[in-house]
Amino acid sequence: MKAVIQRVQHANVVAEGEKIAEIQQGILLLLGIAENDTQEDIVWLSKKIANLRIFNDDNGVMNTSVIDVDGEAIVVSQFTLQASTRKGNRPSYIKAAKPEIAVPLYESFVAQFEKDLGKKVGTGEFGADMKVSLLNDGPVTIIIDTENKI
Repeated sequence: MKAVIQRVQHANVVAEGEKIAEIQQGILLLLGIAENDTQEDIVWLSKKIANLRIFNDDNGVMNTSVIDVDGEAIVVSQFTLQASTRKGNRPSYIKAAKPEIAVPLYESFVAQFEKDLGKKVGTGEFGADMKVSLLNDGPVTIIIDTENKI
């Protein structure tokens, strides 16, 4: 499971011309699910992101989490994060989970993340052509891959 975490001042997701999620200060999370991802990966990644100290404290030091600042979050499924570009110029998505695997894992991640944050999070629409807008704050962008959690 790969995640791109962006600290944002605000963000929104539009699908088929309709705004389906919108937040102010918080995290925009792009989530790429692989065939071999597990519930263990979900629990670990959700806790890691919820407690990631990427927001400024009173001294302007990144020392507080999205929980600490009472921030909001949007989680968007993005299979292209699983792209392999090792050969040629056309990315291969062979590692990306098929919808029958990815959808339940995505929904499980969202539920776990809501539990860890203690609040509802916005979501994209799985498989839809979405337009994601954000104002990256910092900019702060962190990439986490559950294959590297040990």
